[in-house]
Amino acid sequence: MLNELHIENIAVIERADISFSGGLNVLTGETGAGKSIVIDAIGAVLGERVSRELVRRGADRGLVTAVFDPDGAEDWLAENDIEAEGELILQRRIGADGKSLCRVCGAPVTAAQMKELAARLVDIHGQNDGRQLMDERLHLGYLDRFGRLEEPLAAYQEAYRRFSELRRELQRLSMDEIEKERLSDSLQYQIGELEQAELKSGEKAALVSRRDLLRNAEKLTEALDAAYDALYGGDENAVASAQNAGYYAQRAAAVAPELEGAAKSIGDAVFSLEDAAETLRDFRAGLDFSPEEYDRLESRISLLNRLERKYGRDEEALINYLEECRSRLDELQYADDRAAKLRKELEQQAGQCRTLADRLGQQRRSAAAELEKRIVRELRELNMPSVRFAVEFETVGGEFGFDAAGGDKLRFVMSANAGEELGRISRIASGGELSRIMLALKNVFAENDPVSTLIFDEIDTGVSGVAAQRVGEKLYTVSRGKQVLCVTHLPQIAAMADSHYLITKEERDGRTYTRVDGLDRAGRDRELARLHGGDHVTELTLASAEEQLRAAEAFKEQSGRK
Repeated sequence: MLNELHIENIAVIERADISFSGGLNVLTGETGAGKSIVIDAIGAVLGERVSRELVRRGADRGLVTAVFDPDGAEDWLAENDIEAEGELILQRRIGADGKSLCRVCGAPVTAAQMKELAARLVDIHGQNDGRQLMDERLHLGYLDRFGRLEEPLAAYQEAYRRFSELRRELQRLSMDEIEKERLSDSLQYQIGELEQAELKSGEKAALVSRRDLLRNAEKLTEALDAAYDALYGGDENAVASAQNAGYYAQRAAAVAPELEGAAKSIGDAVFSLEDAAETLRDFRAGLDFSPEEYDRLESRISLLNRLERKYGRDEEALINYLEECRSRLDELQYADDRAAKLRKELEQQAGQCRTLADRLGQQRRSAAAELEKRIVRELRELNMPSVRFAVEFETVGGEFGFDAAGGDKLRFVMSANAGEELGRISRIASGGELSRIMLALKNVFAENDPVSTLIFDEIDTGVSGVAAQRVGEKLYTVSRGKQVLCVTHLPQIAAMADSHYLITKEERDGRTYTRVDGLDRAGRDRELARLHGGDHVTELTLASAEEQLRAAEAFKEQSGRK
């Protein structure tokens, strides 16, 4: 449940703090007052895309903080190593440059992570959802969600994934003889060229190192000779000098024992100098320079460079590519045998897909029958007494009779009035009917949905009169099991609220400010009167508002006894 919402420097809202309750929370206000901005702010803190235009003009940043109960988010919190400590705090900071920062309980997260978490907390029904209902490509997903068919669908999709892999592999092998011969010749040439090169891992680096050594052979020899002479070669070499120093230091230490450490250090230095001299001597003796070796190195490095440029791969990748070519050539040479085997595997996998698709289709038809009854019942409660609603199935065509979603195609069809034929929702339903159908779907889906908060942004589009009254009653019924937030223009819906918030806009010093206030009983009377009659609030409209509130209370009391 969403408990608190803090908005700071978002559009025309400089600062707003809203404490929501359980049940039905309604937000009303004049058009343009900022109702949708509150919903946009909630969307922002739930990980939706944001832009710098959302930040209030003149502010460095905007901030939205939402406090939820952590129920339902425990798994996500554990996976992301975040502790909620009794309350779940989501925060989104949006800079004037468009950059944003997301935090959950103080820990930084990505917008994608926050959106994943939000899916466990809130379901927002926006003004676009009615249009989505007309997109028949989404209807199958609605039905699978209602029927809780995730497990059989996942089993089918895994079988279909393997089927697709086999089909792609078979298509890759299925080429004409001319193409097969051309590819075989190409592979044989590449294999021959790479095998002749006798590639070895790490060879190029060793060759380059040796070549660079040969390039500097003269300077290296001079340096080695000079270093060895200085250490060991001449009469006044370093080793001899160190030995003399060690001799006299030992004599001094015989008289002054505190010098024994210095004498020992000189002795150690003598051994180190002798070791270094031997290393220089051995390295010098091992040098064997010849112009022929240098030419061989250059030729080999040039060959490796040419192969790397030709194939667009480094030395290690060339070795791997050679193995790939050998495998591919083997495939071509035994392509007919492999293709026959693949066709048999593909046929078996297609049979498995058909079995799982049939099983899934049966479950979908069973779920569809239940969905039809539930939606019709919901819509009749929403003042559509003559409505008929059905799920219309058709079989997937093609060679195999199934696709990535199974063996079924379907769409929702309806008839809103008695005597009319069933037809596509996109052609039959009006704006108000779309809103009520979506509300019916949301209500039905909510029963199996662990999300505890539902948000409806102007669910009343195209609805008025008795239909509006029924929508308000339905929203209240839904709110008995879920927290519901609803933005509305209709008094029939606002009267059903457990908590009512008024959003107003005012100008101060040439700037626009929006505020959000919770209403008491008198405030609700005035707001309902305004929704009925506009700014001209009279005793009559106030009395009508009070009567509407009492009627709503009576409905709630009666509902509570059921």
